[in-house]
Amino acid sequence: MEPAVEKKEAEQEEQQLAQARKEDAPAAAAVAEEDEADSEETERRNRDLKAGLHPLRRKLVLWYTRRTPGARSQAYEDNIKKIIDFGTVESFWVCYCHLARPSSLPSPTDLHLFKDGIRPLWEDPANQNGGKWIIRFKKAVSGRFWEDLVLVLVGDQLDYSDDVCGVVLSVRFNEDILSVWNRNASDHQAVMTLRDSIKRHLKLPHSYLMEYKPHDASRRDNSSYRNTWLRG
Repeated sequence: MEPAVEKKEAEQEEQQLAQARKEDAPAAAAVAEEDEADSEETERRNRDLKAGLHPLRRKLVLWYTRRTPGARSQAYEDNIKKIIDFGTVESFWVCYCHLARPSSLPSPTDLHLFKDGIRPLWEDPANQNGGKWIIRFKKAVSGRFWEDLVLVLVGDQLDYSDDVCGVVLSVRFNEDILSVWNRNASDHQAVMTLRDSIKRHLKLPHSYLMEYKPHDASRRDNSSYRNTWLRG
């Protein structure tokens, strides 16, 4: 083989390798961030155990939104307020005992309980490829189901729990809506298994309908709960 040809092929191979490294860089960075977050969580749990506390598997953050109907995404993001974070059973109960119950909240209002590092926004990197299961409740019973759902998340009891991002209570005029957000809307098995796990842990009566909507669909129609894609 001519030296010039060999040189050209070597240059092409090097360019291909450089391009492959460039394409893999975001994924590698994401993996590194996840590893660092896992290490920090492990250290936090160890500190709590030494202090005689009962650490949660994941630190959680409670957010509050007093929504304006028809507000755009940017305005909605500006309205989200962080209330408190907690990483132990003890700090959770201190928070929860002082938390307003759904029946006392004005409409429209949202409470969001999400894993630390994930904001309750469709555009958050952890949420952008995911979606949510939606359950509608009469106001007379929503408080009980909301409390059960919060305890399920705090106790890390849902199947595919690593795929779960958080839970939301949406207080509306004629009903209250609970939703469970997950990371991957395209993983049909994970989505359906999560549905069954929610039904089981909430002891949901057969008369209740669950609906699923990917966040990309919500971005397109600017709606959280209209035009759901999947029911079950």
